[in-house]
Amino acid sequence: MKSLSAACMAFAMLTACASLQAAEPAAKAVLVTGASSGIGRKITERLAADGYFVYATARKPEDLKALGQIKNVQALALDVTKPEEIAAALETITKAGRGLYGLVNNAGVGTAGSIADMTPEEYELTMSVNAAGPVRMIRAFTPLITQQKGRIVNIGSISGILAVPNLPAYSMSKHAVEALTDSAAAQLEPAGVTVIVVEPGNYDSNIAKNALARMGAADPAILNSPGYKLKSDRSNYKEPDEVAVAVEQALFEAQPKRRYMVVPNQGEAEVTIRKQIEQLVQLNEGQPYTYDRAALVKMLDEALAKARPQTH
Repeated sequence: MKSLSAACMAFAMLTACASLQAAEPAAKAVLVTGASSGIGRKITERLAADGYFVYATARKPEDLKALGQIKNVQALALDVTKPEEIAAALETITKAGRGLYGLVNNAGVGTAGSIADMTPEEYELTMSVNAAGPVRMIRAFTPLITQQKGRIVNIGSISGILAVPNLPAYSMSKHAVEALTDSAAAQLEPAGVTVIVVEPGNYDSNIAKNALARMGAADPAILNSPGYKLKSDRSNYKEPDEVAVAVEQALFEAQPKRRYMVVPNQGEAEVTIRKQIEQLVQLNEGQPYTYDRAALVKMLDEALAKARPQTH
């Protein structure tokens, strides 16, 4: 009789546990573009390791195979310049039935060259991938994300604030991401969707290697451009783990920021912040409605009062 009672109790406990597990919400799903290497791969690995389901996109079969071997990851073939591939990915994700909470617009290309030396084809590619790519993705996937009142994270760059002589197209494309983020955030806020930009500095990735392979080391845009030089080996820079951390925070923090700057050292932080201050001074000076120093300091103090506490 005791054994029967014990068996019944064990069965009841198993049933209760099974019911509890069934009641738990499924892991939130996030779509990450450009996940084959560098920042996109790190984001994919981190989110998947933390239990989120990741739709990771790439263009090459070997990259898709590698991504598909990661637990909690489904690899999808997707080129953000091809509407038909975006539509196919949308259909796949919709049919899967788990919905979509987050979109990380990471796919991007690097380039270099002065305005005079850069080919029209290189300029158009850079803008199509870096600036128009996120627009295509947001347009396609916003209805799914709205259903879960989710988030869109655009991967910008400190080049969206800074600019150097031989990176006009790249800097333009990342400035566009800044504006896209603010505009989309205002548009989608009433629907409960939050839009954020993460702005990395220099980290190890294949972005320069891919640009050099595409353009050729003998391209005049490479040889004749002063200033920043594309180098295929970026191993002197840190791995972009910090960027992946910031993206996860942007996706899941209760009160996310609009902008997350992530840089590997104090120098890159300082030059970026100083550029913002310089632009403020230039906008303010010499126009009919200029503010004096006291007024500007008061504005800064008011903004700082709303800032989150220091985290490190």
